[in-house]
Amino acid sequence: LQNTTDSPLAVETLDDVPEHVLRGLPEDVRLFPSAVDKTRLGVWATKSILKGKKFGPFVGDKKKRSQV
Repeated sequence: LQNTTDSPLAVETLDDVPEHVLRGLPEDVRLFPSAVDKTRLGVWATKSILKGKKFGPFVGDKKKRSQV
């Protein structure tokens, strides 16, 4: 029997990501399913990123750690 009170979890996909975000990703960064939360997308590097590497410009709303 399936529990009818459980609703399926919504899984975030690339279709949910605004086009400007996808265009703004650095060349060696991709969005794939998160290793922390399988229902969300995570940011993955396709090769090593050197310490101190800067990315930008930032677009969006800055959040405090407690808000994410």
